[in-house]
Amino acid sequence: MPDLDEIHDGTDSTEHESSLGSRVTAVITDRPWQVVLAFVIVTVLFVGGMGGGGEQQAGTDQFTDGLEEQEAFEDMQDDFQAEGRESGNSSATLFITDERNTLSKPNLRRMLEFQERAENADGLRIASTTSPASLVARQLDPDAETREEQRRAVERATQRDLEAAIADADETAGLPVSTDFTRESAQADVAQIAVTYETPPNADSDDRAELQTGTAELANEIDGYETGENVEVFGDAIIQEETLQLLGDTAIVVFPAALVLIMFFLLVAYRDPIDLALGLVALVMTLIWTFGFMGYAKIPFSDSLITVFPLLLAVGIDFGIHIINRYREERAAGATIGDAMGITSRQLSGAFLIVTLTTIIGFAANLTSSLSQLRDFGIVAAVGISFTFLIFGLFLPAGKVGLDRLREGTRMPNFGTRPLGSEDSILGRILPVGTKAARIAPVIVLVSALVFGAAAASYGTGVDTEFSQEAFFPDEDRIAQYERLPEPFAPGEYTFMTVLDYLEEDFDQGFVGSVTVYVDDPDVRSAAAFREVDRAVSEPPDAFVETDRRAEADSLVSALEERQSTDPEFAATVKRADSNGDELPDRNVDQVYDELLESDAAHQYVTSDRSATRIVYQVDVDADQTDATNAAEAVAANMSMDATATGSLVVNQAVIDRISESAIRSLIVAFVLTAGFLMLSYWWLEGRMIYGVINLVPVLVTVAMLAASMRLFDVPLSPFNAPILSVSIGLGVDYTVHFMHRFVDEYETGADVHEALAVTVRGTGGALTGSMLTTVCGLGVLYLALIPLIMEFGLLLALGVFYAYLTSILLLPSTIVVWDRLERRFGPLGDVQWGASVRSLTGKH
Repeated sequence: MPDLDEIHDGTDSTEHESSLGSRVTAVITDRPWQVVLAFVIVTVLFVGGMGGGGEQQAGTDQFTDGLEEQEAFEDMQDDFQAEGRESGNSSATLFITDERNTLSKPNLRRMLEFQERAENADGLRIASTTSPASLVARQLDPDAETREEQRRAVERATQRDLEAAIADADETAGLPVSTDFTRESAQADVAQIAVTYETPPNADSDDRAELQTGTAELANEIDGYETGENVEVFGDAIIQEETLQLLGDTAIVVFPAALVLIMFFLLVAYRDPIDLALGLVALVMTLIWTFGFMGYAKIPFSDSLITVFPLLLAVGIDFGIHIINRYREERAAGATIGDAMGITSRQLSGAFLIVTLTTIIGFAANLTSSLSQLRDFGIVAAVGISFTFLIFGLFLPAGKVGLDRLREGTRMPNFGTRPLGSEDSILGRILPVGTKAARIAPVIVLVSALVFGAAAASYGTGVDTEFSQEAFFPDEDRIAQYERLPEPFAPGEYTFMTVLDYLEEDFDQGFVGSVTVYVDDPDVRSAAAFREVDRAVSEPPDAFVETDRRAEADSLVSALEERQSTDPEFAATVKRADSNGDELPDRNVDQVYDELLESDAAHQYVTSDRSATRIVYQVDVDADQTDATNAAEAVAANMSMDATATGSLVVNQAVIDRISESAIRSLIVAFVLTAGFLMLSYWWLEGRMIYGVINLVPVLVTVAMLAASMRLFDVPLSPFNAPILSVSIGLGVDYTVHFMHRFVDEYETGADVHEALAVTVRGTGGALTGSMLTTVCGLGVLYLALIPLIMEFGLLLALGVFYAYLTSILLLPSTIVVWDRLERRFGPLGDVQWGASVRSLTGKH
């Protein structure tokens, strides 16, 4: 890095020789292999930290850890997990399909056979099962307790008796069947079997997945059942495993494609296999250092951190191409290897430092987020970009010097040595379009760009926000495209697509189809609780599924009604406790509770100490997440007891609120800090704050265009891409600083503004073009990802880099010319000599 005073007072040779920047440059040019060896040793040390960050995270859970809403949700779950018994805290659902009739007698027998074998299977630890068949069998024979007895009851029933029992079971308990069912037809295409496992509290997702997978294997043993055909097993652990599998299937396609494209464009940019190999080694070294840091810092790898590495590659590619291109310019002018790299390092290290620090600001702005995953993103990205600066600022120049000196003494041929964008090249004839426009009509270009940017920013304020488990799942068309790929690129088997279809098309539910109102109040033990819960399910909000103006909800009241329908003695107890005829107890409540809690099912809706209860509402399939959350919060607010809206949908909505808040806050923080840093940097380096202001004009237009593109392409804000707006400031500055820094170098030496722009756009513009093409094509390949969130991030990353490039090449020259004209007419703008004053106070002249 050059000494700051040296930039102002380059005539002082003594200071030049003693400056930190000069000493670093001397080490690079005089002892390149020692520098390379030092970096290799550090790389080996970081290899030791790789993989030590903890368990890989995927899906929505990684973003909800630590949220108050999530903690409240977990507290409620703890209260209702079998009242302290180590069982019943894990479950799965089987979807059974038969287009003719899944409630036919043969199908009911198969369900009961599965239930019997599952409940008696060694190793599956199944506590209980419930199916349409078991509910219908209890109607046929209330005394049939065992599955064998229930199966005999179904076999003996006539078709008329069976149809009547199906109708009665649906009326009393509600059959878990698809919405095409009617009691008159006694037919349905899809049925559900609920399975509850005895799992200890410390069981992890692998343990639960093993049980759920074993259940699917057991279903395959039933004659007439075949998973993937007419049976699908749905469980949280299976979905979590499939989400992780999506990462693997995405990586095996995207990473090779990205590597091929990056290598192709780097080869075009470098046109030299040795330079290409050196650039690739530096990129790999950057990833190793960053992964190693994550391991030593115990930061687990997650979906959200995938985006860090494309960003680091983007900046690394940019740095590498700039160094090689600038070095070749000096070599083409006749400089020796050492002198060419010395000039390159002195001129570019300042720009690299500004780019690095502004990009760190853009990344670190995410530390203001209330979401821990976005804070981890900020930390890892900021540290990674620091590593990128060191590796490409020291290792790559030293390696280039060492390799060129080896080549100089051998017969090894020189490959591409001309810089990108040279005057007689095709690119050199295309790039000056921005400078030509700046010569002809700079004011029109600048004003038009600012008006367009303002319109784009206004349009971009309408960007949606999304966070749900479904956001991690690809659509069927993308899966079908992948399935046409040969091995090993073809994806694995996924059940979530079929499950989503069942839920949405056959059961009118979303992936998370319910919200919960959790009541924690001493009055739960009183008679008022029954009426309060009954009132809460009457005339529900539109977001909830309803029948006869009552919400379809599981609650204390529904448990009471179900128990009455199957237990005449309990029904008599409730009738005696009901003095006003509303079918709810208002006296002898303790006796009602004592008998009600003899049933395990009731423990799911009221705690044994009768201090808490909950109401689980089914959400209408057409209701969005915000509507469902608002409806649950409205119900909770209207209850006289202490009630709280909770559940996965509510937790996800809390994440959405934080996403919007974090994106806006980090964008403002990144812009303010970046603007301040740029102005202070140019004030210190050149005594001209105005250079920093000029840098910001294209950046603002870039951010506005990116926000507008999100809305135009229907890409919602998510925890995955929330950092993109603040990061786009760093990406924009990356391009404008290189352009501006080169312009200032030429302009401050006395060149006319148009001459300085012409040299800049051919020299630095060529490197910017190579960097843009490599980044956009190489990393934009993320758009091929299976996971929609990664696909959307790839699109935004490619657009952000492309917009930053366009505004630098097309808009920045006109901005510079307008500034130059204003200064010629009104005098220097921002031409303060504070830098000289500070230096005089410190004794430096």
